[in-house]
Amino acid sequence: MADVNRGNRPLSPHLTIYRPQMTSISSIFVRITGNALLAATLLLIAWLLAASTSAAAFAWVQCVITSWFGDLVFLLSLWALWYHMLGGLRHLIWDTGRGLELKTAERMGWMMIIGSLLLTALTVIWL
Repeated sequence: MADVNRGNRPLSPHLTIYRPQMTSISSIFVRITGNALLAATLLLIAWLLAASTSAAAFAWVQCVITSWFGDLVFLLSLWALWYHMLGGLRHLIWDTGRGLELKTAERMGWMMIIGSLLLTALTVIWL
């Protein structure tokens, strides 16, 4: 039977009225960074394949990797790696039943952002 009350039901919150929380944003970014790490992985695979095929192919891929674009991809991938790793540590902590309080979870989200930026800067400086 058709739902005759279809227009009278309340609607779900839409993006214009829903305020995303730190826990949801940080969780979404963990997923995004995990997928974004594929960009650097594919560039690295292209570099290895080019090295195994010919000198011309290797020179072309080496030129891309050492360009500003390659530097940007690897810098963002380095940040994504740190952020994704810190997100994994956060989930390990949550799996033990700790840090699930709202304030603690929000604080851990901010720690992931700040920590990943600091670790990326330290890695760039150190290397």
